[in-house]
Amino acid sequence: MLKWKNVLLIVLLITGCKKAFNPPGVLSDSNKYLVIDGVINTGTDSTFIKLSRTKKFDTVVVIDPETNAQISVESDANNSYPLSEITPGTYSAAPLNLDNAHKYRLRIKTTENKTYVSDFVAVKNSPPVDSVGFIAQNDGVHIYVNSHDATNATRYYRWEYNEAWQFHSFYESFLRGMQPRYQCFSKDVSNSIVIASSVKLSNDVIYQAPIVTLPSTSEKIETKYSILVKQYALTSDAYDFWTKLQKNTDRLGSIFDAQPSINQTNYHCLTNPNEVVVGYLSVGSPSTKRIYITADQLLPSYGPLNVNGCKLDTAYYYHAPYYTDPAILGPNSGNSAIEGFYVVPLGPFGAPNFYTYSTNICDDCTIRGGLNPPLFWR
Repeated sequence: MLKWKNVLLIVLLITGCKKAFNPPGVLSDSNKYLVIDGVINTGTDSTFIKLSRTKKFDTVVVIDPETNAQISVESDANNSYPLSEITPGTYSAAPLNLDNAHKYRLRIKTTENKTYVSDFVAVKNSPPVDSVGFIAQNDGVHIYVNSHDATNATRYYRWEYNEAWQFHSFYESFLRGMQPRYQCFSKDVSNSIVIASSVKLSNDVIYQAPIVTLPSTSEKIETKYSILVKQYALTSDAYDFWTKLQKNTDRLGSIFDAQPSINQTNYHCLTNPNEVVVGYLSVGSPSTKRIYITADQLLPSYGPLNVNGCKLDTAYYYHAPYYTDPAILGPNSGNSAIEGFYVVPLGPFGAPNFYTYSTNICDDCTIRGGLNPPLFWR
């Protein structure tokens, strides 16, 4: 066993090595670098580009969108295709159906009259997604993707995904009007970096690359879940960019993790060549595949957590019918009665009646979702 003085020495060495790291220049309010996120889609789907600004490390993490910019896709044949701002910081163009024989770049002009351009990038289309599958394990549902390129020309892959799921409120209210609010639908998009490479293999094959893991207690898989996986083909330089960005975001937190580094980029500020720009442009058409997962395909031990702390309470019932003290169950009280109310039997002396209620977030699923399924739902 270690002697106590040795343990104390180890503790002092560990705690004494801790020191706050403030990257030079990053914490300055004036250094709000432009972040460019998006792919020029050359095929039959729309192109979306998101512009935002970096923020200080010690501020609340919110998106700082770059609005009212002028954005266009340019080809090496001197053709130009404008994008329109559809939401703050998000710009879109209808399907461009571009010629794969040409190269393309992005041009951006901000309200500060700064101009940013990317390098001209060759088109690199994704091969088809072979399959998207899942494995139900004790800790949750592990979703993976399989793909390959028979020409051995892709090698570098990146994936994004959109989720949709059907869920229920913890309790069911019977005082919510004519339309029930017990069953709803919700959705989300990926916010992690998912990449893989087959460069070390003789054949360009991706086998069961992990996409996302849904915990066994997730509400997403209590009834029915759908995921649309979108696959992009990358150049080796683009793959290096996403690899470093992944290390700088997803895998930091201990002294044994990769330390922060500056990513390469193929964007440049023409107005100020020394200005840092964050992002890497890829050009090409992605491939997609959607799957559905239902609760009967999973382990019986799965079950959603009561994350909202839902519980039942009782209210005195003295008005006819279904009404009580407005402070408890009035229109703005934040509570509502639920199905299966409990009525205290009348005794010989006329005992009062009570019924159960809970908070709105526990019995009204529309607070966290919508009543109508997505258009693609089946």
